[in-house]
Amino acid sequence: MRWLSILALLWLAGCGVANLPTQAEPAAAPITPGAERLAEYLPLLQGKRVGLLVNQTSRVGEQHLVDVLLAHQVNIVSIFAPEHGFRGDHDAGASVSSGVDSKTGIPLLSLYGPSKAPSAAQMQAVDLVIFDIQDVGVRYYTYISSMHYLMQAAAEHNVAMLVLDRPNPNGRYLDGPLLDLAYQSFVGMHPIPLLHGMTVGELALMIKGERWITQAEQLALTVIPVAHYQRAMTYSLPVPPSPNLPNDQAIALYPSLGFFEATPLSVGRGTPMPFQVIGYDKFSLGDFNFTPVATPGAALNPPLKDTPSQGQDLRQVSAGGLDLSYVINWYQLFAAQQATFFNSPQFMDKLAGTASLRQQIEQGLTEQQIRASWQPALKAFAAQRQPYLLYR
Repeated sequence: MRWLSILALLWLAGCGVANLPTQAEPAAAPITPGAERLAEYLPLLQGKRVGLLVNQTSRVGEQHLVDVLLAHQVNIVSIFAPEHGFRGDHDAGASVSSGVDSKTGIPLLSLYGPSKAPSAAQMQAVDLVIFDIQDVGVRYYTYISSMHYLMQAAAEHNVAMLVLDRPNPNGRYLDGPLLDLAYQSFVGMHPIPLLHGMTVGELALMIKGERWITQAEQLALTVIPVAHYQRAMTYSLPVPPSPNLPNDQAIALYPSLGFFEATPLSVGRGTPMPFQVIGYDKFSLGDFNFTPVATPGAALNPPLKDTPSQGQDLRQVSAGGLDLSYVINWYQLFAAQQATFFNSPQFMDKLAGTASLRQQIEQGLTEQQIRASWQPALKAFAAQRQPYLLYR
């Protein structure tokens, strides 16, 4: 009988029946943004007059953070609106007006209009401010500049600040030129690489710790970290962070294609595929055809508006990090046609945070040579940021 049992098991194994399921390994805990960790920060809001710098990405599951906090009886006295507005429906660069939120009746205070910093009166009306916006980890994306100004105002007026952290979809990359403070602007305020590999929470800690704001020691800063997160993890954004970054591919290509904003080319603003195509109307590197048009809330006056353009379709390419080949190859084509590529050189230098990148491209340096020039500064920055990192 013993041998019969063994033979039966062997036969079952041959039929695939003996491969009985083993106990499943526990599933990895889901990434939990700081805003969803209510138990960690609701006690900090009790009895406080609260202001929020938020937009359409400020979600707790399927609900907006504002609605969740109101349901918990938090006293929200103001909502600060960054570029693209509180609802994320303003064009890039379009002024955002102050007003009143139609749903809640809470005052909306613009930080992307005549002033990009809260006023003294606005800060005196609050005891604590919250920053909760999904960033994409690229220095010239302006949400971190708005965070900087809010931190500065909070430090000056002794207002506590709470950052509800979120993952960085480009967090695995540390790349690009560091910003030279001679080129400091709203599209680059800190001496960090183009791809800094930090979350907004980590960056807030660094801004305070490195004293990139005045009176930094006065700022009572609290960061609620993302649970179960490591910076190398892939993170697909549940809500588009702005009208022209509608999907993961656009976000992955954005560090490389942002430089084209300083050229006469189109990167798809005014099409269903912004930051996923490159094209021009007079000569081209590819045969993909598209025509930018006015799209309210995304691109009312896009480059090459109503002009048939031809170029590259990048919707299916493998994208990630900083790829200089796009800007170098198109520059060389323009040079061969004796046409001006950087028609806004000052803006290019602001985007790059230095004049060196534009000059290196114009001098004909290869991507490898340009990258080599960044390495000492990137190595020093990697060490400088270490004390502020919250995630492996």
